[in-house]
Amino acid sequence: MKISGFTFVRNGTILGYPFIESIKSLLMLCDEVIVAVGVSEDNTLALVQAINDPRLKIIPTNWNELMTDRGYVYAQQKMIAQFNCSGDWAFYLESDEIIHEQDVPFIRAQLIRYLPDTEVESLVFDYYHFYGSPKYTAQSPRWYRRAPRIIRNTIRSFAPDGLFWIIMDQNKSGRYPRAAAVNCPIYHYGHVRSISSMNEKNKRVEKYWGKVPGSFDGYGNIDPKTIVPFTRGHPAIMQEWIKNSAEAEFVPNLNYKLSRRDKKHRVMMFLGKLLGNYDWSKKHYKLIRN
Repeated sequence: MKISGFTFVRNGTILGYPFIESIKSLLMLCDEVIVAVGVSEDNTLALVQAINDPRLKIIPTNWNELMTDRGYVYAQQKMIAQFNCSGDWAFYLESDEIIHEQDVPFIRAQLIRYLPDTEVESLVFDYYHFYGSPKYTAQSPRWYRRAPRIIRNTIRSFAPDGLFWIIMDQNKSGRYPRAAAVNCPIYHYGHVRSISSMNEKNKRVEKYWGKVPGSFDGYGNIDPKTIVPFTRGHPAIMQEWIKNSAEAEFVPNLNYKLSRRDKKHRVMMFLGKLLGNYDWSKKHYKLIRN
């Protein structure tokens, strides 16, 4: 069995991504890691090159600045990297996502387990969405609880954006992949980077989603009922980044004024608990093995 890892990154330092940590976490598991590195205004390419691992393949890319439809430029970059994967499985991480070193043997075991089970096209991970500081996670229908991050590399798949895949069956209409649950988490740090980095992200990235860039004035603009203390340990590879690059302190705003959407999510969260922790978030997969 051969495992490929892949990702893409551009202006990773300016935007405050833990992209080097993300790539190194893939290298803990994968036999090769493909990184599409867009032309950047910082030292992103040099930092990726400095990893200096023979399993690492770097693909320089140019982003289509005219592509502003729902993040499709992210899909383009994702697929450039995926199309260069040669493994049985292709493991995608975004540049703010990390796998914990303690989970690596378990993930490998799941890949071995499902390799002969060809009905399983994708593997789905749970998520810790850190918010405000590494001491908290965000949990509500607004935040997907699970997402596919590994795809079988022998089927016809493509990405309409950076988040998920579509499978093509004999040139028929596309569908979400049939998936098995890995039952271990991805650690997502995109919403704990510094406020200055978040402002740079908004300024440089929102246009790819057809939005007018706005300023980011802090992490307090969220329903405090959706913020949960994180009591487990972070991956060892993230300790320095957390110390030097993450927002250290965050206090939920107890006076936050609920929007109509927030009120709807509170009702859904209440009903979800009554229904045995039902997951209301959007699912880009069909779970066939749990």
